[in-house]
Amino acid sequence: MSDRNPFKPRGAGSNPVGGTLVGPNGSTGAKRDELLLRTPCDVEEQDDLRLGRIHDEIERGFDALRDIDDGVSVFGSARIGEGHRWYELCREISTCLVDHGFSIITGGGPGLMEAANRGAAEADGLSVGLNIELPHEQRANSYVNRGLQFHYFFARKLMFVRYARAFVIMPGGFGTLDEMFECLTLVQTNRIKHFPAILVGSKHWRPLLDWIDHSLEDDGMIGPADKELLLLADTPDEVCNHVRTATERQKQLRDVS
Repeated sequence: MSDRNPFKPRGAGSNPVGGTLVGPNGSTGAKRDELLLRTPCDVEEQDDLRLGRIHDEIERGFDALRDIDDGVSVFGSARIGEGHRWYELCREISTCLVDHGFSIITGGGPGLMEAANRGAAEADGLSVGLNIELPHEQRANSYVNRGLQFHYFFARKLMFVRYARAFVIMPGGFGTLDEMFECLTLVQTNRIKHFPAILVGSKHWRPLLDWIDHSLEDDGMIGPADKELLLLADTPDEVCNHVRTATERQKQLRDVS
């Protein structure tokens, strides 16, 4: 990437097509979710307000992202910084994907999300950040050139899937694993088809794959083919090839239907 012009970061969350999309009342999403999940028996008026906020948030997401046809959602730890081998690999993967015509979608935060957005922005690609308020570590990174702010996790998770051709899973924590297993569930239940979950770093992911193989499959909790839904990659070219193959299969399926 040394032969590219260095990317000049915008202000965090800046959006050249109309500014960062934030929800009502600023950064109150965590408290709203806490009340929603803690209090199942609420007054009807409060539920009506929540339903309105949920509708508005999803509608804003649809309006902002509907022009994205070939997106790739990239997930990974917020705690891995510049200079780490995974940061640099993630950055190179995003650049490779942009060079092949894909847009990059991340959670918009620091760490490997920043690396993915940075690689996309440095390659003059669309670099989307779907940010959300968290008690720790989440802040918008400055390499996002189309940013949205979410209060509700489920609205945000919908955008990650709806506008992506594939998930690229870098090493990460519970949030990364959550996105990975939700993707597998959606494929397993035929909600999405030919949608790869690409695990980057075969050595890192091997213990998890062994557990899936020897505990889940051997005990009959998943089918023999289910573990094949996870793909491994160690280089940007391998990731790009997986994504391109899946995209062609998805487009063929769309043409037939």
